[in-house]
Amino acid sequence: MRINRALRLGVGMVAIAVVATACGGDEQKSASESAESGKLTVGIKYDQPGLGLRNPDGTFSGFDVDVATYVADKLGVPASGITFKESPSAQRETLIQNGEVDYIVATYSITDARKEKVDFAGPYLTTGQSLLVRSDNTDITGPESLNGGKKLCSVTGSTPAQKVKDTYAKEVQLQEFDTYSACVEALRNGAVDAVTTDAVILAGYAAQYPGQLKVVGQPFTTENYGIGLAKGDTETRNKINDAIEEMIADGSWKASLEKNVGPSGYPIPAPPTVDRY
Repeated sequence: MRINRALRLGVGMVAIAVVATACGGDEQKSASESAESGKLTVGIKYDQPGLGLRNPDGTFSGFDVDVATYVADKLGVPASGITFKESPSAQRETLIQNGEVDYIVATYSITDARKEKVDFAGPYLTTGQSLLVRSDNTDITGPESLNGGKKLCSVTGSTPAQKVKDTYAKEVQLQEFDTYSACVEALRNGAVDAVTTDAVILAGYAAQYPGQLKVVGQPFTTENYGIGLAKGDTETRNKINDAIEEMIADGSWKASLEKNVGPSGYPIPAPPTVDRY
């Protein structure tokens, strides 16, 4: 009996050691460690003109894409070493936590709730929530004018529409889709009355459909866009913060905004101050 018990304990200890070794071998790499291989996987939006857009030829364009590429270069990875991965709003934390992306640059507002799950570098842009309507609409001039049962669209996993209902227009009807482009299409065909998200995003869609859509009212929130990365990856966060500051200082930041967002008529904001929390 004593021999059998000793054997069982020995086998158990070996099994524990094997499991521990397996778990240790699967430990997620930091973004800096990934960069050492000369390759990075970066999350962006695919459907936001002027910010993160997948073009018909398979290339990518927009301010977020330029920021992501600039940061990668400062981490030692050329543009040819970047694999872009679509990162819908509702999936961003999961993509980071599962190690499917090294970092995300996708109109990702820094919030306390999100900071419990992921870390942020930045901010790299400050904007504010606004409304997009059809060009012939004269009823909607700001969030309060959405009362009376008007239909307001935003994306799943984002908070702008609920914020409007809670703060400005309790009678508004909320509609959610997976992407902003789906919201914009619903607006164009009359299925919803307005789309809400950040003004810089809406300006891109207004520019995409000139004469059909317009941004109305003044921004009624402050949104700070950050670059999301794995919780606890302080080394990479510091490197990305350095890169953002360099992009602002050398003029690349302003040049990218003027190229990608300027044609929409959206005023170029002042550069933000990076938070070194």
